[in-house]
Amino acid sequence: MFLTIKNIPRTSWSSNKPLNFKPKLLTFLFLCFGLTLFGIGEGLLLVSYMGASPWSVLAQGISLKVDFSIGLITFFISLFVIFLWIFLSQKPGIGTILNAVIIALMIDTCLTYVETPEAFLSKILLAIVAVLLVGLGSGFYLIANLGPGPRDGLMTGLQEKTNLPIALVRAFLEITVVSIGWYLGGTVGVGTLLFAFGIGPSVALGLFLVARIFS
Repeated sequence: MFLTIKNIPRTSWSSNKPLNFKPKLLTFLFLCFGLTLFGIGEGLLLVSYMGASPWSVLAQGISLKVDFSIGLITFFISLFVIFLWIFLSQKPGIGTILNAVIIALMIDTCLTYVETPEAFLSKILLAIVAVLLVGLGSGFYLIANLGPGPRDGLMTGLQEKTNLPIALVRAFLEITVVSIGWYLGGTVGVGTLLFAFGIGPSVALGLFLVARIFS
């Protein structure tokens, strides 16, 4: 069962080490593809107007307290999360840097060019697709092994320390973050709940599918 996955799978195109600054072209392309899917998923969730992802809710909540854009606050949050890696023996790589850049660009692209559906059911379906895209994107770039994104580095670091399933660790992180964001005034909706409770299984499914396809 994919829900019991505890380790990041490896494929023929996975980098041998996260701190690889001269990866194979295929590895680099799959990394960028995964991050693009992730960013599209985040953007579509915002477009659905059903509630942002937990980390976006946190950024939104903070933006209500300080005069910075949500994008800039998201960047600062990423830097803070990377700082926490020090205590989890995690090290940033190419994927860590590109995570912040590509995802931010794809979110802005979705918000600019994708229209919000009018029907409520269509909005719900868009939110579900968004969560699945984030999970699939996570599968690609985590398996590329060029350094996880800030949030996923936190996830994998905690998993290694606790030896708990990835799905459980990710769900715990998302629920904690969205609670803080909501307290600060961030908007929480059905899409937020779908992301908070669905992202753990979605990431695990993404890892399973990518590993199975390229095994």
